Amino acid sequence: MGKIKNGLTVKTVESKKVPGYYADGSNLYLRVTNTLQKTWAFVYKRESKRSEIGMGSVDDLTLAEAREKRDYLNKQLKNGIDPLFEKKRLANETKAQKALFMSFQQCTDAYIDTHKAGWKNAKHIQQWQNTLSQYAYPFFGDLDVKLIDTGLITKCLDPIWLTKNETAGRVRGRIESVLDWATVRGYREGLNPARWRGHLDTLLAKPSKVQKTVHHKALAYSEVSTFVDQLRRQEGIAAKCLEFTILTAARTGETIGATWDEIDLENKVWSIPAVRMKAERDHKVPLSADALTILSSMAAVRQNDYVFAGSKKGLSNMAMLAVLKRMDRQEITVHGFRSTFRDWAAESTAYPGEVVEMALAHAIKNLTEAAYRRGDLIEKRSRLMEDWARYCNSPRINADVIPINKKSVLAK
Repeated sequence: MGKIKNGLTVKTVESKKVPGYYADGSNLYLRVTNTLQKTWAFVYKRESKRSEIGMGSVDDLTLAEAREKRDYLNKQLKNGIDPLFEKKRLANETKAQKALFMSFQQCTDAYIDTHKAGWKNAKHIQQWQNTLSQYAYPFFGDLDVKLIDTGLITKCLDPIWLTKNETAGRVRGRIESVLDWATVRGYREGLNPARWRGHLDTLLAKPSKVQKTVHHKALAYSEVSTFVDQLRRQEGIAAKCLEFTILTAARTGETIGATWDEIDLENKVWSIPAVRMKAERDHKVPLSADALTILSSMAAVRQNDYVFAGSKKGLSNMAMLAVLKRMDRQEITVHGFRSTFRDWAAESTAYPGEVVEMALAHAIKNLTEAAYRRGDLIEKRSRLMEDWARYCNSPRINADVIPINKKSVLAK
């Protein structure tokens, strides 16, 4: 089978028209099929067993190239390797590698799909997709996740680490989460190149050294009653929504997402579910008389399940900002009214800090304090919110202090 040496020529290959095998020598054959298709075949015996490996069409592989491939396969035989077994082994290995291939973008999509049920809203999903699409995908979105290393991570983060550090921090954290998911799933191995402590913290500047704290622009509490008076002259649901937001010291998302089933008019409480809270804990807001008046006016024009209804669902995030713009008060923000409330409570009342912090639904950072503070201080907060509503209705001298219990103070 292997005694002939270079028995074929280019012309003879072209001229063969009868089906059969035509030897070139050293296990290489020209195979002509019954349909006169011409292919190359490597035919050999190993341990008295005949085996054949297809090498491709003569249209794709010249005689010279077929001989090079033959020589490579004969070298395998000489080294004790069965070429057919090796071909199958490599094919299976390639198949396994393809099965384990996951690009970073594919991993991100899978991670989001797995975790989205536990996230607050569709906006959070969109934020994940947008930040990684904008900042990570251009560097390694299509790359096999197992090939992502520290160099690629820093190449992704370097352009925005100093100029957009807060965003860069979120991008880094999200990349780390996706890579951790990929490792647990078996798509990559080793330490996470996006981890911060003991790794990237030695390569990138500390966020505290880079970030500049930007506070939401807030109205001085001494001006809030004048502002509320002007606000009440504005027409539309968004104006009512803004006043309600001020009176309840709530966040924008909490107010525009408020639904009627969260409102308990009888007990004068607005119960916001954990899924809509930043701290991911249920939050009860005691409603002042003024807040209840707003709710009554909204109930009279109810359109759907949302307290402050927009064209289809609730108001947009920009609705209250549009009111401020219409009032020519672009120097302040909606969120800033929470600071206004906090400043008023700290400087003009005797309410304990924990009461005010709970009214703002701030997370308790001190774990010991959090363990002991199990109540919601609803009665004290009810008095606080009534006092805040009264303050918003009539200007006060800054030095005035609103005591928690006036009778107990006078008794002293």
